[in-house]
Amino acid sequence: MKKITIVAICLIVGLLSSNAGAEEWATKEECVVKCHEAAALINSKGLDAAIKEISNPKGAFVWKDSYVFLMNLDGKMLAHPFRPELTKQEHVLLMTDPTDKALFVHFVNLARKVGHGWVEYMWPKPGKTTPSKKLSYIYRVPGQDVFVGAGVYVGGMMY
Repeated sequence: MKKITIVAICLIVGLLSSNAGAEEWATKEECVVKCHEAAALINSKGLDAAIKEISNPKGAFVWKDSYVFLMNLDGKMLAHPFRPELTKQEHVLLMTDPTDKALFVHFVNLARKVGHGWVEYMWPKPGKTTPSKKLSYIYRVPGQDVFVGAGVYVGGMMY
């Protein structure tokens, strides 16, 4: 009986700790909501105000292990809270992930042709250098030639 009690306690502690960790990871639903909020900001306050807010690593568009980025339909990164050097390049379309996927080309094509959807690729987590599998939601801002994106890291994370 004592062994069963110990096993039950260990099981409960394990379940509670795994649920606590899940709260630290962004969900797909949160990515969609944040992208729509960023699009609303662009349409209400203008592109310059949105670039400033989206670029802020402590701003409203950075949460848990995710963030919103902003690009135009020509492939120029306009705002990225953790990789501001990407905004200095004319465009990022030639960049590929470690699997040779031209992720930014996929983003632009999806935004142009469909307007929204998901793209899977490899990208480092904030503060890390090793790429992890990521799934990003891309959303073209209605009435604009720009789109926003936000993603979840795949592998052991709930989404």
